[in-house]
Amino acid sequence: MSSAAHRQRVVVGLSGGVDSAVTAWLLKQQGHEVLGIFMKNWEDDDDSEYCSSNEDFVDAAAVADVIGIEIEHVNFAADYKDRVFAEFLREYSSGRTPNPDILCNAEIKFKAFLDHAMRLGADKIATGHYARVRLNAGTGRHELLKGLDPAKDQSYFLHRLNQAQLANTLFPVGELHKTEVRRIALEIGLPNAKKKDSTGICFIGERPFRDFLNRYIAREPGPIKNDKGQTIGEHVGLSFYTLGQRQGLGIGGLKAKGAQRGSGNHAPWFVARKDLSNNTLWVVQGHDHPWLQSTRLSADQASWVAGTAPEPQALAAKTRYRQADAACRLTQVAGDGFTLDFDQAQWAVTPGQSAVLYDGEVCLGGGVIASHS
Repeated sequence: MSSAAHRQRVVVGLSGGVDSAVTAWLLKQQGHEVLGIFMKNWEDDDDSEYCSSNEDFVDAAAVADVIGIEIEHVNFAADYKDRVFAEFLREYSSGRTPNPDILCNAEIKFKAFLDHAMRLGADKIATGHYARVRLNAGTGRHELLKGLDPAKDQSYFLHRLNQAQLANTLFPVGELHKTEVRRIALEIGLPNAKKKDSTGICFIGERPFRDFLNRYIAREPGPIKNDKGQTIGEHVGLSFYTLGQRQGLGIGGLKAKGAQRGSGNHAPWFVARKDLSNNTLWVVQGHDHPWLQSTRLSADQASWVAGTAPEPQALAAKTRYRQADAACRLTQVAGDGFTLDFDQAQWAVTPGQSAVLYDGEVCLGGGVIASHS
């Protein structure tokens, strides 16, 4: 750090994972005053085998001890239930498939947590996300950039962040590859250096998803039909399925007698459509079935990093987190909605998921997929 004038009070969200731990260490090395905050976002069944919040806090506290910073335990469970979980259930009940991590970032980590940090006198907050923030000298606006490690980039989950949030946020590990983060953690003796990355949402953890959802959403069984209109099974409730789903359909054994392996009759089944008005689940055989391909989507609830929508133009988009950027054209932009036309058909475009737009490494924002064709 060039001078004491750059020393800032930075509040780091310590999750118990290695990314946030190295984030805190890097900031302390840079000469900042660092305080750790552990966010507790779920407590309905926190003593269960699936949600390891208590273990994570122990890990976060051990990290704070090694780095030599204070840590505070803050409970955001009420905010989470009101702002994230209620919306999560509303979306599933309406047959859509939401992304609660995106909502959690927008409503908890960069709103409730940011507000709390500012009350503690923070100049900035920091998290262990793989993304970057850059001030564009030409426009005077902050840009959200992809993390440098293409395999770990998390800008997709952060696309709802606005100018005020980005201006107050640091993403130190966004400049690094995951292998480097692990190496640093081992080198400085962090107790969680080899801890596995968390998967899924804390309130679901590793438990069977359908069992969890069944506690909150009633099952309404109905027919499963194929693309010929034949009823070939029964679903447990449309909320429990997502487009492109292949497992757990209960129709795997439906193959023509004497069919040769490799013939169409042995192709796997995929969820292709959900007809809420008739409570019907439509399935098709084969990954490349036309019903699973879309060249256009419409999205609503748009959120733009710059504060205003980009002009219609050629861009790239992701319609789900684990996919390569797909070339597309932003066509209509009206109100809080927009339309994308893709150069190549996209697979299993799913209402409720987010379509996130990119101009090269710059994440422009995005919206929630409403329909596709």
